Amino acid sequence: MITYIPILLEAWVISFVLTPIIRAGARRTGLVYMPNPRTVHERPMPIMGGLAIFIAFCVTVLHRIGLGYDIPGLLLGGLIILLVGLWDDIRDLKPLAKLIGQILAALVAIRLGVKIEFITNPFGSGMIYLGFWGIPLTVLWIVGMVNIVNFLDGLDGLAAGVSIIAAFALFAVASSRGQVLASMLAVALAGSALGFLPYNFNPATIFMGDAGAMLLGFALAVISVEGALKGAATLALAVPMFTLGVPIADTVFSIVRRVHNGTPFYEADKEHIHHRLVSNGFSHRGAVVLIYAITGCLGLMAILMAKAGVTLTGYIVVAALLSVILISSRKLWITRTRDTQRGDVETQHR
Repeated sequence: MITYIPILLEAWVISFVLTPIIRAGARRTGLVYMPNPRTVHERPMPIMGGLAIFIAFCVTVLHRIGLGYDIPGLLLGGLIILLVGLWDDIRDLKPLAKLIGQILAALVAIRLGVKIEFITNPFGSGMIYLGFWGIPLTVLWIVGMVNIVNFLDGLDGLAAGVSIIAAFALFAVASSRGQVLASMLAVALAGSALGFLPYNFNPATIFMGDAGAMLLGFALAVISVEGALKGAATLALAVPMFTLGVPIADTVFSIVRRVHNGTPFYEADKEHIHHRLVSNGFSHRGAVVLIYAITGCLGLMAILMAKAGVTLTGYIVVAALLSVILISSRKLWITRTRDTQRGDVETQHR
């Protein structure tokens, strides 16, 4: 455990020192995000925070680990994701162009060695080798994680904090299984986001933008794949999926809702779980802390289940139960919102 502390501290210090420098530069150059009907902030906000996270992560990884193993795929793919995100933050990319950029980053990572080679057989012993099908599965995994974290980035400090919790959950499982590389990468990612969080927590003074949110999702996906290469594959991939249960469920609900309403599934709105919490009386900080707490509990459960050797079937059962709880809670939030709005209308007519 002691050997990982310097990695965590180095990433944290670099990110913590670099973020205000980048914030000042973004303000001077006019790289700010203007308020609009889909956002909760009321003043222009610097948007280059993802660059601080990326630099801190890269410097720490290169210093502490070097360019061996699958590091080139992680860093080069991460750079592509960062550039796509920065372009989107500055120029507002079309959804298809952004998706193509995400797929390109995933393919570059795969070409440089990041690939899901097999999955553990959930119904028996042994492994199922994927062969060619490992490529589309890895692309789907990386692109999915990128967008899940990106969709989560709707309140100050939410995406960064949840990603930190997920990174520590990955670290706990990887370190307990002797997966040193995955452990070092997870700690470096956690430290990079942790140094940025004080400036991004409500009231934020800088945003990570799509660049930062997509980078965090990409890094979590690749690190979990690295863990899958040297252990139980389904277990390594199940840990981040389980820990990120709230944003995953929210993403699924959002897509279903938008398709049902006849709007593009990628169109942003203010109907996410975190927005619902705020509209139902939670403070900005209160909503974020609540999601932190739920994510922390899910992460702890994932760690305990991993150490207990729970199979994929167990994860699916628990995830299904949690989904029912989240769906019920979401319906309750929607009902309460409608009741509140109806009450306000009736009050106005009196």
